[in-house]
Amino acid sequence: MKDLLKAGMSTQAIHGGEELIKEMGHHGAPIFQTSTYSYKNVKEASAAFIAFGTAQETLEEAPNIYARLGHDNARMVEHKLALLEKGERCMLYNSGMAAVHSLVMGFLKSGDHIITNKSLYGGTHSYLHHTLPPFNITTDSIDLNDSELLEKTIKESTKLIYFETPANPTLYLTDIEKVVAIAHKHNIVVAVDNTFMSPFLQQPLTLGADVVLHSCTKYIGGHGDVVAGALISSKEFIEKLRPNTIEFGGYIPPFSAWLLQRGLKTLNLRMERHCSNAMTVAKFLENHPKIERVFYPGLESFEQHDLAKKQMKDFGGMISLLLKGGIEGAEIFLNNLELFGLAVSLGSVDSLAQSPALMTHAPVPKADREAAGISDSLVRLSIGVENVEDIIHDLENALSKL
Repeated sequence: MKDLLKAGMSTQAIHGGEELIKEMGHHGAPIFQTSTYSYKNVKEASAAFIAFGTAQETLEEAPNIYARLGHDNARMVEHKLALLEKGERCMLYNSGMAAVHSLVMGFLKSGDHIITNKSLYGGTHSYLHHTLPPFNITTDSIDLNDSELLEKTIKESTKLIYFETPANPTLYLTDIEKVVAIAHKHNIVVAVDNTFMSPFLQQPLTLGADVVLHSCTKYIGGHGDVVAGALISSKEFIEKLRPNTIEFGGYIPPFSAWLLQRGLKTLNLRMERHCSNAMTVAKFLENHPKIERVFYPGLESFEQHDLAKKQMKDFGGMISLLLKGGIEGAEIFLNNLELFGLAVSLGSVDSLAQSPALMTHAPVPKADREAAGISDSLVRLSIGVENVEDIIHDLENALSKL
């Protein structure tokens, strides 16, 4: 199609950015597994380096020089993700945390201030509160839905508001449009981690956010075999980050980009199954006597269900629950799961389960965890695309051991 901007999202995910391989006569993308690129002569080589230094219009037009600076496998995926998130430009990274680092170090400077939500991925929490202070970049974690508190927390030095919605692992939602309205009044950039939703379920840029972040390790890749990250924003903002990304060596390698390209082609189908399975599982868990509470945005009992309906197209594949029996009960439950993998990460085709207090958020001080709603008995489930009857059977068997 000549104008993919007008195409449906599944069409964009499959065909976006693939003009190159069609010109080469390939149906599927090859892996351009090379570290560097050769030239016919010095004049051609010199022209490539000069062109790369001045390529501001599109990354797709930048010549290949060295894989750390850019390559065709990444550019194809960047084009797809920009289309799906309704952004102008995307940049890929070798991990989600590399994307976070590029956003912060490429945009902020010493003395700047960040505001974020209380519930965050453990690695991001540690980065913001422990890694950045020696660089004189400080962070306040608050409930961003409290507009009055947000206004009071904003300083002259506040340059970035960063949050996940739904948040990891509580699934707490942040009202994107409300935060954007306050932030933009103060000329503050809003960055939203959209990892839990994928662009098929939520598009923060269309709600006013300035930057979208993905840990592509999760739903974008979808098969638990790649670690990667992405930032999507305006052309101007991504170009501002590009030198930092190149100099810190955070760009994605070719094989990882190829795995994302493969994963994106089935993202819509996978998200539909993740969502339908999760809704069925959440309803089952909500009525189970061994469970104190279920957190899933699609349930009417979820406190922010109306907000979920407002800013999300569907409710995702992530469920968190509070088990009766405390942290000991959580351990017994997790040890007796068979179909579910006991592992961190999420968004894979296979179901995964973990205890945030004992695993992903173990480095976060207990007081900070509790303030964010992460209790010791909280268990996080990533619902895969297996037959839902088998998922429920595995959960029922593990719950029977409590």
